[in-house]
Amino acid sequence: MRERSPVLLRCGPPTLLAALAALASCGDDSQPGATGAVVGRAAWWRAGEGAAGLAFESDARQAGRWLLPEIMGGGVALLDADGDDFLDVVLVRPRGDHALFLGSGGSFTDASKTAGLGRADDGTAMGIAVGDLDNDGDPDVYITRHGPDQLFRNRGDGTFEEVSEAFGIDVPGWSCSAAFGDYDGDGFLDLFVTRYVDFDAERECRGWSGRRDYCGPKEFPPLADVLLRNEGGAGFRDVSAEAGIAGAPCAGLGVVWEDLDRDGRPDVYVANDAYPNQCWRNEGGGRFRDVAHELGLALNLNGRPEAGMGIAAEDFDGDGRSDLFITHLRAETNTLYRRLAAGRGFGDASGPSRLGAASMPFTGFGVCALDVELDGDLDLFVANGRVNWAEPPAGATPAEPWDGFAEANLCFVNDGAGRFSPDPGHAAAFTSPAEISRGLARGDLDRDGDVDLVLANLRGGPGVFYNEAPRAGSWLSVRCRDATLKRDAIGARVTVVLGEGSRPERTLTRAGSYLSSSEAAVHFGLGEQTAVAAFEVTWPGGEREVFPGGPTDREVVLTRGSGVSR
Repeated sequence: MRERSPVLLRCGPPTLLAALAALASCGDDSQPGATGAVVGRAAWWRAGEGAAGLAFESDARQAGRWLLPEIMGGGVALLDADGDDFLDVVLVRPRGDHALFLGSGGSFTDASKTAGLGRADDGTAMGIAVGDLDNDGDPDVYITRHGPDQLFRNRGDGTFEEVSEAFGIDVPGWSCSAAFGDYDGDGFLDLFVTRYVDFDAERECRGWSGRRDYCGPKEFPPLADVLLRNEGGAGFRDVSAEAGIAGAPCAGLGVVWEDLDRDGRPDVYVANDAYPNQCWRNEGGGRFRDVAHELGLALNLNGRPEAGMGIAAEDFDGDGRSDLFITHLRAETNTLYRRLAAGRGFGDASGPSRLGAASMPFTGFGVCALDVELDGDLDLFVANGRVNWAEPPAGATPAEPWDGFAEANLCFVNDGAGRFSPDPGHAAAFTSPAEISRGLARGDLDRDGDVDLVLANLRGGPGVFYNEAPRAGSWLSVRCRDATLKRDAIGARVTVVLGEGSRPERTLTRAGSYLSSSEAAVHFGLGEQTAVAAFEVTWPGGEREVFPGGPTDREVVLTRGSGVSR
């Protein structure tokens, strides 16, 4: 993930980046200067005062050592840890006990001392995956690390006990993003863990100017990812070899489960750093096959691998098919892989979507898709922060030398057809601070019907952003429950049936972004709709069920078996 082009520094970043951006926007027929937003209108986001009670400071840097793991963390998770229906926040500490903040509808209380989320003895913590590992109705927490990973079981009251050894968690090396999903349909959530590189702390690297800097991934051998099968809620078994993924090391960073071919079995997409991305098609029988190249998901439009970090798997153009958006390194575009007609795979739409050019001066990590103004389409929010030192931007908040890694974040507003515009004014609370941002998670923190954001910064405190955008329409928040399994039906696909053939869809997942985990609910902005005709749910395994519709502006819980099967 190191910025690799010496030409970039020799010619000067602004000049060359502008030229690269122009090339990246080939096919972009937008008018020069068009933004799709008006500067000076009411702010869309309110930053929580004092991070809304999230009294948390992070600083992974070990002075003078320039160790690669310290520039790559850390994650954030939103979950209801204590069962009070309000979202709580977990933040990882690179070294030290992890933090739990209990939410009460917009503010938080520090419960870290009693949470039981203790650190491991060595290594650097990276990210968080959340899932109900034993089907007891409460969310459990998996912490990825450069060093031994950790698994914490929820006691049911918002406190945790570490069960790493008891559950057979033995993932060697450097883990990054992880995601829970039931790949074999047995009702228990399995775990896919991306792994990065075989890091050597004695290796010293320098930037193009000769200054000491962080090494890139190609300086070290890549590691293969790991698939852990849940053995009936009593432990996990490494099935990477028998599943077919063990022999493909590619420096994985981001991961998401998504049933891309709609066969009822969840597939896995992995964003790799400096290597081709992987799309593991679930072929049944516990076997996976990488189909990224044949689907057009391995490389960019120019046939090159990129520095993949964060992932959002959503339908951005409203055609009923999931697209994939991947964040990348400075001087590369963030890439949108848009789903083509059935059977034709994906195409790189970074230029036509207007997402490519604006992202090139930045290094993107966490990403969340949400309908900020409830107009019926999904907008994009990207957390940025460099991995190689450069002159600090104006307003950089971290202290020297980390101010040279700070960047502003990005917001892209969807026009309804999958074409995006950078917003220069509405989202200033999110986009203006120059920090070193990594993890990003979404959820309705204050339970007012729209989606809020929590941002993890590499140095300093987190960011909490409450959505206060003027509403262009109504909303629905939908949870899918499996009463037999006593948990959220992760992997369920929800379709809202509206009038005139409109059928927006979302997949229920916590995974995506970078090192992070979001609320287990699907959220719909519905524009001027005031009622829905029906809900259709495709449950994990492919069974379809229809539920009656009703009014909008409410939370809905759809329980498996209580609707009409199709």
